Amino acid sequence: MTDAPIPPALPIDWRTAIAGGELCIGGIPVSRLAARAGGTPFFAYDRARMARRVAELRHALPPTIDLHYSLKANPMPALVGHLAGLVDGFDIASSGELKIALDAGMAPDAVGFAGPGKSDAELRQAAAAGVIVSLEGQGEPERLHAAGLAVGCRPKALVRVNPAFEVRAGGLRMGGGAKPFGIDEEQVPALLRRVAALDLDLAGFHLYWGSQSLDAARIAEAQSQAVSVFLALADQAPQPPRILNMGGGFGIPYALGDTALDAAAAAQGLAAGAARLAAQLPDARLVLELGRYLVGEAGVYICRVLDRKVSRGEVFLVTDGGLHHHLAASGNFGQAVRRNYPVAVATRLGGDRTETATIVGRLCTPLDVLARKAEIAVAEPGDLIAIFQSGAYGATASPAGFLSHGAAIEILV
Repeated sequence: MTDAPIPPALPIDWRTAIAGGELCIGGIPVSRLAARAGGTPFFAYDRARMARRVAELRHALPPTIDLHYSLKANPMPALVGHLAGLVDGFDIASSGELKIALDAGMAPDAVGFAGPGKSDAELRQAAAAGVIVSLEGQGEPERLHAAGLAVGCRPKALVRVNPAFEVRAGGLRMGGGAKPFGIDEEQVPALLRRVAALDLDLAGFHLYWGSQSLDAARIAEAQSQAVSVFLALADQAPQPPRILNMGGGFGIPYALGDTALDAAAAAQGLAAGAARLAAQLPDARLVLELGRYLVGEAGVYICRVLDRKVSRGEVFLVTDGGLHHHLAASGNFGQAVRRNYPVAVATRLGGDRTETATIVGRLCTPLDVLARKAEIAVAEPGDLIAIFQSGAYGATASPAGFLSHGAAIEILV
């Protein structure tokens, strides 16, 4: 054990959020937040950090680009309501998210409904609400047309394109190759001819190439290729496109050694694509769709140490949290190689002694590990553990019913 000040895993922008050796979220010490929340575990989302991220992005992006928030990253109603006043639109993927988006006050024609496997009921809801549906199933144009007839309105739609190109460096690939998302680029012209024969308001195109990239050059390359696809397809559309949603791709650093995305460089690449589109499609709005980049770093998962034990020389801290609340932090939500999220003993920041400890939950599975062999302050039962970078894909992306311990609390501060 050694004496150390702030743990090296603590994200840089959180290192000033400490008072009296305790982490503060939204200016409030975590022990007080735990009392306010009614107990642990809980997710706390810092509204000022989200507003700052949006403002920084707005400053970097050209004004011709609309910024959308993707609710799949975090659909907490209070958080969505906060972002409604900061972004230009929402992107949703279910009828549940549709309700949250509309309840937050976002204009229906600024809401895009994407995702495979939309039911007839969802298509009727979307048509009646007036949101824009991304067509990505072979039979979806006719089904959306029928939905419009059933509710007495003309549905708005985009064609979601599965591009021929594929970005292979970093992040999650959502386009290119064989994918369940969108219509293969080479099949889009035939689909457009079918759409032209239906009573649909085809607003434009949607292309989502991937997510969670930290490489600004790769993002710029992908967005440039997306612009080329849009321009090629625009000539074949039954009416000039007015909306071109090119997805997002912006990632956040999750582990020690990750280099944060150079957002200014990524925005510079987007500006070049926007200029190309403005020259050839001056009436079309370009949409940047982001989720975790807007909210991921603003969230912290807090759980309490219940027990401290040593097993054959290894220290284990058993907490009241776990993968049932935060599957992503356990490494079981898309990680090829498990790496610790930034983690700290939130109630012992400063000069406490440190040690190597593994932080686990109380589920009966060896997968329930929140941090493996992390260098943290020496913790005792009652201390609070903070898992950073937890604002996206936390509570709703986790198996909350596993072992029936109950869901985590969520608060916006």
